[in-house]
Amino acid sequence: MKASKRKVASKPTLPEPRFAESYLHRAGEVLRKISPTEIEAVTQRLLDAYHRGAHVFLAGNGGSAALASHFACDLSKTVLGSNCTTAGKRFRVTSLSDAIPILTAWANDVSYDQIFAQPLRALANEGDLLLCISASGNSPNILEAVRVAKEMRMNSVALLGFKGGKARDMVDDSILVPVLDYGLSEAAHDVIAHLITTWLTNAIKGEEAAPLRVVA
Repeated sequence: MKASKRKVASKPTLPEPRFAESYLHRAGEVLRKISPTEIEAVTQRLLDAYHRGAHVFLAGNGGSAALASHFACDLSKTVLGSNCTTAGKRFRVTSLSDAIPILTAWANDVSYDQIFAQPLRALANEGDLLLCISASGNSPNILEAVRVAKEMRMNSVALLGFKGGKARDMVDDSILVPVLDYGLSEAAHDVIAHLITTWLTNAIKGEEAAPLRVVA
């Protein structure tokens, strides 16, 4: 009895050889459409919170939750610059997306819509700042967090994508990434977060931004 010949799978190849070039071009176009004025307004809100000693709370879902954690880390440490261990005044900042036990408790026992709003009620005070990150601007838990923030007389800002969603009209200031693509929107939000971090670092040190060094 002859042994059956095993069919060898063909080596997979990437379609669209120029996809990477096209994607990077689109990303550049998206970044150029972001309003510097909106970035300045949100950055000023954060700087004001720093000077007042207000607490900054960040919230986001999925990839935006990861950025909320990343941004909170940068505000807490990176903006202190090279003297981070001795710097006196610091950002008071919390990523609500990091509190997994309390987040899942509210989601399981009450509603996922409440996972950010209810911790805000426990931790925030009037004059604190809520920073939301949402590509759609329509996530129910983000909208509920903004609603509660306004009720508590907090300030609120957001990094948004698409057309801004309902959050665009609810927050005090926002930065819109005008693209109907989750990946490009989230990537642009990451760039914006690093831009703001660098700007705040320079502002706190009283310095102008140093020129970028590009690797040849």
